[in-house]
Amino acid sequence: MAKLIIVPTPIGNLEDITLRAINVLKECDLILCEDTRTSSKLLRHFQIDKPCIAYHMNNEHKSMARFIDVIKSKEKVCLISDAGTPAISDPGFLIVRECIKNEIEVECLPGPTAFVPALVASGIPCDRFFFYGFLPHKKGRQTALMSLAEMENTIVLYESPHRLIKALEQIKEFFGENRQVCVAREISKMYESYIRGTAEEVLNHYKEKESIKGEIVIILAGKE
Repeated sequence: MAKLIIVPTPIGNLEDITLRAINVLKECDLILCEDTRTSSKLLRHFQIDKPCIAYHMNNEHKSMARFIDVIKSKEKVCLISDAGTPAISDPGFLIVRECIKNEIEVECLPGPTAFVPALVASGIPCDRFFFYGFLPHKKGRQTALMSLAEMENTIVLYESPHRLIKALEQIKEFFGENRQVCVAREISKMYESYIRGTAEEVLNHYKEKESIKGEIVIILAGKE
């Protein structure tokens, strides 16, 4: 019987992968990857030699039927992303849903995801939080920010380096300059950093930097 296994991959340090994840990847029949070039580095490192097919945002809608047929023809197929857990602000949700519709068993292994260490290390309450992911680039962005600013729960956002300053400026505008913020960057990598403070303090810190690199998670305190 066909089975799809969701396998989280390291977000930085390769040692973050679980022993179970390595064994599952070694035992499967096929690996669906977000980008085969990126995944090949990880697979080579752990001496995993399995056929791979690219599965990403550009082809998931039009190729869905083909992917389902491929999974049905195998016993175990793994789905991995470039980093972290597939389907969390990442390709993957559609194929999981289609597998369930087609009565294909779906299993998800526990493993790395960027927002959990960022949230825990932020120093901002994490007993109740709202994960939003990436803000809209244009349409709906201000509406989203106004809605988020009224939430009493801690808020978790993802952001790209070249949009961080704009995001922090808008957080200061919509949430207020004194809202507590933590920007976590390069989690699990050599230059991992956490900048904590008010919206104004964190914005000023990054305005002084010549360049900003790496994956970014923004943690925002809820409205008091």
